[in-house]
Amino acid sequence: MKAFRLSAFATALGFVVVLLGLPGITQARSGPMSGRDSVGQSLALPAYSEANHQIGKIVMTVTNHGTFGTGYQKSGTDFLTGELLQSCEFPKGSRTQYLFVGTFWIGAVAGRDTLVSAGADGWNAGEELHPDAPPLGKMIYRSTIDPTKSTFEDAISEEDFVAVYFDTCITGCLGVRPDPVAQRPHRPLNIQITERSFAWSYTYADNFILFDYAVKNIGRNRLKRVYMGIYVDADVMAQNNQNGFLDDVCGFRHSLPAFYSTTRCSWEDTINIAWIADNEGDPTWPPPVPNVTGTRIVRTPSDSLDISFNWWVSNGDSRLDWGPRHKTDTRDLTTGGNGTPVGDNNKYWYLRNGEFDYDQVFTAGISPLDTLWQYPPEGLARDIADGFDTRYLLSFGPFEIDPGQTLPISFAYVGGENFHPNKNNASNLPDHPNEYYGNLDFSNLGYGAIWSSWIYDNPGFDTDSDGYMGKHHICNAGSDTSYERIDTIYDTITIDPPVITIRYDTIWRFADTVWYEGDGVPDFRGASPPPGPSSWAAVYNGVRTPALRVYPSVGKVMVRFNGLKSETSRDVFSRTLDFEGYRVYYARDERRSSYTLYTSYDKRDFNKWVWTMQGITGSWTLRDIPFTLEQLRCLYAPGGCADSGWSPLQYPRENPYRLPSNPDSIFYFAPQDFNNFEFGVSSLIRKVYPNEPYPPKLDPDSVDVSYLTPEGFFKYFEYEIELDNLLLSVPYYISVTAFDFGSPKTGLGALESSPTLNPAVTYPLWSSQTVVDSNLKAFVWPNPYRIDGNYRDEGYEGRTDINLPPDRVRRVHFANLPPQCTIRIFTLDGDLVREIRHDLPVSDPMSNNASWDLITRNTQMAVSGLYYWTIEKPDGSVQIGKLVLIM
Repeated sequence: MKAFRLSAFATALGFVVVLLGLPGITQARSGPMSGRDSVGQSLALPAYSEANHQIGKIVMTVTNHGTFGTGYQKSGTDFLTGELLQSCEFPKGSRTQYLFVGTFWIGAVAGRDTLVSAGADGWNAGEELHPDAPPLGKMIYRSTIDPTKSTFEDAISEEDFVAVYFDTCITGCLGVRPDPVAQRPHRPLNIQITERSFAWSYTYADNFILFDYAVKNIGRNRLKRVYMGIYVDADVMAQNNQNGFLDDVCGFRHSLPAFYSTTRCSWEDTINIAWIADNEGDPTWPPPVPNVTGTRIVRTPSDSLDISFNWWVSNGDSRLDWGPRHKTDTRDLTTGGNGTPVGDNNKYWYLRNGEFDYDQVFTAGISPLDTLWQYPPEGLARDIADGFDTRYLLSFGPFEIDPGQTLPISFAYVGGENFHPNKNNASNLPDHPNEYYGNLDFSNLGYGAIWSSWIYDNPGFDTDSDGYMGKHHICNAGSDTSYERIDTIYDTITIDPPVITIRYDTIWRFADTVWYEGDGVPDFRGASPPPGPSSWAAVYNGVRTPALRVYPSVGKVMVRFNGLKSETSRDVFSRTLDFEGYRVYYARDERRSSYTLYTSYDKRDFNKWVWTMQGITGSWTLRDIPFTLEQLRCLYAPGGCADSGWSPLQYPRENPYRLPSNPDSIFYFAPQDFNNFEFGVSSLIRKVYPNEPYPPKLDPDSVDVSYLTPEGFFKYFEYEIELDNLLLSVPYYISVTAFDFGSPKTGLGALESSPTLNPAVTYPLWSSQTVVDSNLKAFVWPNPYRIDGNYRDEGYEGRTDINLPPDRVRRVHFANLPPQCTIRIFTLDGDLVREIRHDLPVSDPMSNNASWDLITRNTQMAVSGLYYWTIEKPDGSVQIGKLVLIM
């Protein structure tokens, strides 16, 4: 249906596609080696790539030819997974569509020409942006999920896609079409665009995708009066509803009440988001589409730019092709219509017109006497006001790009759930737009819009160390006697109003600073959990020691870790010490799905859920970070801080607490996590130095050595746990993660560091140091090695190399090794089959083990037979043994 509509529109405009036989690529410093060369010879086709962002709630196609969504897809399948592309399904699995196509537009004055280039314009399939030929033009995938994979390097999010494409083709090259209004070939701007898109699965970031563009002038001429824009044709509908695009409404929202407001202070958040949705959410259609999507610009090349928001209805019937325009705008689009900007000159006019259109639902209310807006066509205004086939352009400029110069633009494509809480709201259109607008719920859309800008530029964080941390609100309670809880650090009680400090554990004060905007320097960093012990190491007396260490013995592994970084690192956004606890995992390979929780520790603290009235109904809300037992007793126990018989668990949800001084103040308490707070009792984790005092300073170079271990770790933060009953013949991947308690103020749930980040790997056998000290003998397993032993099926070899053939995952292991030795395998005739040099530091937990892949020194597979092996130590001593292979 969409294709037919666009085709009809193109015909109405008199589109004629002519292959002019002109050179395919213009003069530029660099560009895609594809299409046609200067004498018309065919070159390799561009490496078109398309992929689904699907780590979060939004499943959306991104490409390397200037579009997002599937409106102008090249292949139909994800280049990574082979799965079918999803234009924009939100939320994931809902079988809905919230996007037909989105694309990047850029316009400039080059010499005497006004030029615009676009990935697509929504009605003309002649795209103008193209990648290079393979392999240079292929998209790149990166991810922070698994540090052991090559895709981890330079990753920003859990799902990065990087694409580079160019505008260097003229008409006749790669299907580029001529300008249908100016009747001339497409003239490229000679630019290179590097597009990065980022997505996360965290609850605070799973409803948006962040795009970052770098636009480089690779031509010889300065590009003047440059404007950039994001064009969106949404077509909101169920995937099985072919006509659902005919009742969309769109608009622009400047601000919303801040979701981090408190009972004492409230603010408005500037979100500046262009949005589009179905007019009522199609509540009777299976499935309905009750949500909304929008575009928020989070970075432009300059702060002092003109912003334009234009929306219009495109239609092959020029009488229905219409959009809002100022009365002073008398531009003739030459199509007979008053909406769709066909051709470079018209597109550039829309990019730079400085117009901010009213929201679509107010169309029928525009009067002939309106001093700013043109009067909509009678009969059409009401039809448009209650929903139509609408699209929008959000643009900004001007600026200039010199040859070789690169300018940035970043935006977020955001989804908002439950936009239509009132299923009958469309009955207010077109006559009662204010009532209609009042029934829309922008809160979830606004939440995503704010978090997208915070990830781009972290509020309150001085990225470039120039002393400026961004913009903030000050909440001052004045004479209010209630305290605002703003920080957590550790336990005792001293009271000294107006500041109450509970042994550096909690700070309460009248004034609170809330950062809402960053310092203007991009961070592209989301909220993260406390750093786990596997993420850092101590360097002391020139020796580097990981904070996570393992000490193997037969059938056991002693795990020791240091929690200095985990327990003293402040959260990027809340600025609090939000450490909550540790979790110990183990696995038999490095895959995330293989890890099993062995034990955990978390603080003894409690959440306070407050009953909050919302109109005539109410709900339980979490406002504060967790309270310790001591803090709650001081606040609510009848006997005060010393009332040891009082427990918050006496007041669960079924029996909430009522504040004696205010019976309308109702709340209940629940443990934060499991409250496994007793070392060696409820948690198998033990403190190595249980009586060690907290250090006076946290710099190891500034304290007495008595506070430190021989490796330079603070004793106070040293923990250990023993894993036992382990198999001797398999390696174990051991990880200790740290997790926080989240941030109720920003709606952020608890976060945990990744167990796959630098796990310690070892076999539960004697350590190489024990082998040396006790002069233990080495041994080999399996011996004999049987080709029919099902070792792979049993998980003893090739657990993660599932794509390798069987002869590439076979292993014979040598155990009880010293850290340095040379292993040699011989035939009975004395021919050397393979030599393996084993050389690892004694601190490496894998220094007690080595393996042979059954490949000879001539790169051939070993054959059945009796072999003997030798292990030569650095002192020249040699151990000899036998090995049987049954192949």
